[in-house]
Amino acid sequence: MRTLVIDTATAACSVALIEGNCLIAGHHERVDRGHAERLIPMIGDLPQGGRCDRIMVDCGPGSFTGIRVGIAAARGLGLGWGVPVSGYSSLPLLAAAHFTGHPGHGPVVVVLEGGHGEVFVQGFAAGPFAPTSNLESLSPAAAIALLAGRTAIGSGTRFLAAIDPSLPLIDALPNAADLISLPAAFTTLAARPIYGRAPDATPARPKAGISA
Repeated sequence: MRTLVIDTATAACSVALIEGNCLIAGHHERVDRGHAERLIPMIGDLPQGGRCDRIMVDCGPGSFTGIRVGIAAARGLGLGWGVPVSGYSSLPLLAAAHFTGHPGHGPVVVVLEGGHGEVFVQGFAAGPFAPTSNLESLSPAAAIALLAGRTAIGSGTRFLAAIDPSLPLIDALPNAADLISLPAAFTTLAARPIYGRAPDATPARPKAGISA
């Protein structure tokens, strides 16, 4: 089965075409806020324009705009090509890629840049691959307390380094090509956003005496 992978949930924009467990082609760039402009040309540069049997997309958490760009593109292509679309989370992807590149490494904590000065945090163990904590949005100081000596990986590590540069930190961004490392059980999410924190705005409550 040929899979098109789309990852725009963070400052990186990446796509990959995978057949079974083999990477056919992939592109990975740090674009910060340019996902909408780069994504479709990157897909078009893949063999056969990225045509596939299914599409996988990073649902977050991460950049509000980036997540929506990736999911919209995945849904649109899935509808046009008549192929199924499903999702995965950026957090286990980063952890799985790290464990693949560092066999025998102990548990890690993935730390991604969030919003309002917070970071998205979740712990993972390698054998068997599994989360060791729930997804949380925390202040950098609270994230440091959660590390308990474990290595932190991800785009949010720079906020931790600003507090304590001696911590075991690895800066990393999700790469679509690393889907090969992610167990299949973590690739069955619905293609809808994982924001990782409550929305900033909530619907206004009707005033007393006024019915909806």
